[in-house]
Amino acid sequence: MSIANLVLRAVPGAFVLNSGIGKLGMDEGTAAYLQQAAAKGVPSVAEMTPEQFKKFLTYGEIAVGGALLAPFVPTRVAGAALGALSAGFLAAYFRTPEMTQDDGIRPTQEGTAVAKDMWLAAIAAALMLGGPKR
Repeated sequence: MSIANLVLRAVPGAFVLNSGIGKLGMDEGTAAYLQQAAAKGVPSVAEMTPEQFKKFLTYGEIAVGGALLAPFVPTRVAGAALGALSAGFLAAYFRTPEMTQDDGIRPTQEGTAVAKDMWLAAIAAALMLGGPKR
């Protein structure tokens, strides 16, 4: 694995893994709030219970972060997993008017924390499109 791929995988991998681990103790109210926000971008998550959504989000982030950090997972596969995760986050971002300014792209103060998922999407694209498969 090249140094460039190592950096592209390690930094978001650690970030996403830490985010998932941090959600392990999430209470049902927080899960319901996040589920409501996520349903704007991925409507099918509204059909889950808050407990199911909590597991889906938490274990999904842990799996994606772990795939990015595991050197035996091909780079393009890890990139595709990160791309799917960030696509879900960005769908919610772009479909929540309070998160973007009038142009529908630039973040508002409320949307700044979620706008970082654009960087994750860019890293995912770099992993899928560039370099060796491993």
